[in-house]
Amino acid sequence: MTSPKNGITYADAGVDIDAGNALVERIKPAAKRTNRPGVMVGLGGFGALFDLKAAGYSDPVLVAATDGVGTKLRIAIDTGHVDGVGIDLVAMCVNDLVCQGAEPLFFLDYFATGALETEQAARIIEGIAEGCARAGCALIGGETAEMPGMYPPGDFDLAGFSVGALERGQTLPDGVAEGDVLLGLASDGVHSNGYSLVRKLVELSGLGWADPCPWSDVTLGEDLLTPTRLYVQPALAAIRAGGVHALAHITGGGLTENLPRVLPDDLGAEIDLDSWQLPEVFRWMAETGGMAEAEILKTFNCGIGLILVVAPDRADALADVLGEAGERVTRLGTVTATPGMSYTGTLM
Repeated sequence: MTSPKNGITYADAGVDIDAGNALVERIKPAAKRTNRPGVMVGLGGFGALFDLKAAGYSDPVLVAATDGVGTKLRIAIDTGHVDGVGIDLVAMCVNDLVCQGAEPLFFLDYFATGALETEQAARIIEGIAEGCARAGCALIGGETAEMPGMYPPGDFDLAGFSVGALERGQTLPDGVAEGDVLLGLASDGVHSNGYSLVRKLVELSGLGWADPCPWSDVTLGEDLLTPTRLYVQPALAAIRAGGVHALAHITGGGLTENLPRVLPDDLGAEIDLDSWQLPEVFRWMAETGGMAEAEILKTFNCGIGLILVVAPDRADALADVLGEAGERVTRLGTVTATPGMSYTGTLM
């Protein structure tokens, strides 16, 4: 096969295949660290194989979830602190899976950019691997898309896809009843939703990402990039201990919109806002934007990242299980016979 002199190459069009190959080699050790029973092949094939029987399932039902990181990526790009957004990506998917009662088994990522910067991409994907390791699921594949002209220099986007499994008949929610107790697990800050509003509030404040954070001893950008907390292992421990009827991951829509998603139509929930302390990041945002309490509750997690709906006679024991797993547990309230959300006490 012959080529004309000075013939144009794919690299001339802005796509560096060699950089892509170098990235795959760089991230292989990180992906290998996430191996678990069921993984059949490593990175590099046209598809990824997973053996459910080897993972310990006899009659499995598969559960799938997909998500992104949202405009939190804008802060990561602007500051160069990209290491934690991979953890966010995993958490936003696997925390949803466990709410169905499923164990996350494997994860695939999609990383898109205009021009591949191998070091930046490697740090992001190594963060994804770290999130997978914490969640107990395997990073078995993904796609790195270099698309000149689609993204400004330095910009990128992320999407994640996770599949979990549970034995048939064990799907949650199940058995939610009046009188069930609501156990809240503390968040690690804003997590990964509401960042269009977060960025607007920071703009209103006149602060920059490199300025000292008003509520912590790091920069504002660093604090707001704190990764989403992974609740998978503690939640699975609670489910296996018995008495968990439902779980709600508190993301976009806050407490007001997410908890009703796991309640029967004829039931509601009452939450005591005095039962926990509103973290300073949310108090600062509320004060900066003059936000009403109701708006905060339907926008952010307000310091509660996951809610478990549990049988009353199991509440204390499950709080102990969760506490032993490293979670900060708050008894928030109960399931009521009145549909909808109701609040007592004050958040701010």
